[in-house]
Amino acid sequence: MIMNGLPNGLYFQVVEQSAIATSITDLSANIIYVNPAFTRVTGYQPVELLGQNQSLLSDKKTPTVVYQALWSRLQQKKNWSGVLVNRRKDGTRYLADLTIAPVLNDQGEVTHYLGMHRDVTELHGLEQQLLNQKTLIESVVNIAPMAIAVLNDKGKVELDNLAYKALLADFKNREPAHLILDQLKIDVLPQADSKKKDFTALEVAIDQGGKKKPRWFSCSGIWFDESDERAESFFERNKARHLLLVISEITGLKAHEHAVRCNTMRTILAKQEVVQSLREILNGAAYQLQVPVNVLSAVTNMLKQREDKGGCNSSMLEALDQALDSGRKALATLDSSKPTILTEAPVDVDLNELLRDVIALSEERVSDMGVVIDWQQFEGLPTMKGQQWQLRGALKQLVDNALDAMTQVDGGHREIQLKTELCDDMIKVHICDSGPGIPDELRRSIFEPFFTTKRGESSAGMGLPTCQSVIREHGGMIWVENSILGGICMRLQFPLVDAEKQG
Repeated sequence: MIMNGLPNGLYFQVVEQSAIATSITDLSANIIYVNPAFTRVTGYQPVELLGQNQSLLSDKKTPTVVYQALWSRLQQKKNWSGVLVNRRKDGTRYLADLTIAPVLNDQGEVTHYLGMHRDVTELHGLEQQLLNQKTLIESVVNIAPMAIAVLNDKGKVELDNLAYKALLADFKNREPAHLILDQLKIDVLPQADSKKKDFTALEVAIDQGGKKKPRWFSCSGIWFDESDERAESFFERNKARHLLLVISEITGLKAHEHAVRCNTMRTILAKQEVVQSLREILNGAAYQLQVPVNVLSAVTNMLKQREDKGGCNSSMLEALDQALDSGRKALATLDSSKPTILTEAPVDVDLNELLRDVIALSEERVSDMGVVIDWQQFEGLPTMKGQQWQLRGALKQLVDNALDAMTQVDGGHREIQLKTELCDDMIKVHICDSGPGIPDELRRSIFEPFFTTKRGESSAGMGLPTCQSVIREHGGMIWVENSILGGICMRLQFPLVDAEKQG
């Protein structure tokens, strides 16, 4: 016999062989049928269940409100689905993912209830374990002092921690990960022709805009693949590349390193300046002393010629010889007293970098004086062979002179323009100021030893002669012109050849 298209008895066989625990109760929830799967799940045999109320499986761990909602739905002739805590025959609890459906007769009246449930205890345990691990990981990540973000292959931040959110707020919602990756020139978009490599402790500076100093970060990144969660990827394990980006702020560390480096440079340059000044002073003194010694030598020679003719006193010649000998000994003493200049091996020198060092060394003084630094550096300026400490010291002397000049002007705009350029196979440096300038009649004298325009100050007048000497040793030239800022412009140029080859 076939009913509704189904062979007689087929529906019963399907229910009997179903892996889902199935039961049928009357309107009072008394059990009138259970299938074998029901027995396997609950531990009760059919004979122990038939006639018993379904509440036999209930456990007090299920809140009363759940049962109230269940019966409310059934009384409305609607299905109810949910999870209950049930108890097996041996007393152990399990989670039942249950669906109860009212069975209606032809008149639309409820005659029985059909219940189907699965034991989802193990699945629930796995879900909770995963949730606990996720919570633990998120807690650890959130309390981490470094900013952490996970980016997908579209560049979107899918996961971040509290430190990253704080960084996002600091940068006024400009995505920190994008700012950093742009600086590092790292692309998160998929690249078929190259394999993305992890990176560690790459340092990068992010400009905050305005007059704020840049913030420094040390960044590390690990690429990993994440499986696609969509249903269509079940058989085809599609994977999406992600980047785990860890950002540690090192602004304080860089400031400390900067301070240490500046102090080291100040110490070395100060020592270098003292040595050079002493040498120039002693050279100048020797030069001044050499003139009377030469005169004395000439007079002595003339008197000796007269002595041969009987026109000179021998005692006078003896006195002159003693004076001449004393003068020559004094010259020798001055020469031996000159401190030795530390020999520097020529290296590849970047004049842009040296000027940045000079700006850093003068930063505090520039700030105190309210001086504006207009720094126009030529990008890609080639290096030159030279003695970097000698050149750094010469550039600092020129900037110090510009600052000194502006102290002689009361009020008004104070500005120093620093510019590098490459022109006619020459590296050129321009240092211009808005000071009072130098009268035309004095410009030829500024490179002479002991000449100074700093009135009422302790100055040996050896700064510019020393700079000129250093620049000439590197095959370069230095001269002075008027500045559009109102003061003077020191112009320097160096040929693009090794300093070692300068004859």
